[in-house]
Amino acid sequence: MDALQEDCLTPEELERVLGSFDIPACPTQVIQVMTEAQRDEPDMRKLASIISSDVGMAAMTIKLANSALFRGNGSIGTVPQAINRLGVRNIVCVVVAAALKSSLSDLPAAQLERFWNRASTIAVGAGLIAGHLYGISRDTAYTFALFHDAAIPVMMRRFKSYQAMLEDVLAQGWPLAQMEMQRFQCDHAIVGSLLARNWGLSELIAKAIRHHHDYQLYNLPEDIVPHEAVSLIAVTQVAEHLAAEILGERDVEVGPLFSKALRHLGISEQDLQEIHEELVEVLQTGE
Repeated sequence: MDALQEDCLTPEELERVLGSFDIPACPTQVIQVMTEAQRDEPDMRKLASIISSDVGMAAMTIKLANSALFRGNGSIGTVPQAINRLGVRNIVCVVVAAALKSSLSDLPAAQLERFWNRASTIAVGAGLIAGHLYGISRDTAYTFALFHDAAIPVMMRRFKSYQAMLEDVLAQGWPLAQMEMQRFQCDHAIVGSLLARNWGLSELIAKAIRHHHDYQLYNLPEDIVPHEAVSLIAVTQVAEHLAAEILGERDVEVGPLFSKALRHLGISEQDLQEIHEELVEVLQTGE
């Protein structure tokens, strides 16, 4: 399996992974939103029209705009207002999240809801942490954190024994990515990078997803993992560790990389305590 630790899969490995997994197709509405968002001057009315045509996308857009992370002066109730508050980059994030959630709706509702609630908590934490640091985009940190584990539901769908394995991992505190490799000969970082590229997310985010479980991450050269990608991963690892504490779960994803993430970001113990308290307060006031 050594080749799977490289930045790029070989054609044979790529074919095997794609052939083994039912990677959800990117919906037409997502493509329409991305096409419009990438214009020099996006038409906000057109974006609002596309998003409003899907109840799930519209609801998630308004919910995020009213969340503690983006809340302005008072609550809002329409998609155009939400777009103005969130900005185009965050709208793309919301649309992709809503569509991906919908595409995996055949999974048991309780499992899917727990996954997305956890992903949302981590994303809020990553955005909050990035807001305290210089040179890390809060928007990009939120987007990466929301999608870095997006392949977990895909693996739940592919492998009937995945949920049982995940419960064992949480109960025993085993490293999730290592157990995935042992049981299924791939992990959610590999599948997630393919999913991100398939859905048109940036190369930076796809590469960060690919390496977010790499134990050598903080020693890899710039040409393999750009510094910006490393920082996105570090912010998310800190957020994920804190989320596990707050949710009363075992940290089965970050593990020994947590201390390295803190060093990379220059976060002290006092800083960490303040971030923890702030994240608890933000979550209590409603995501």
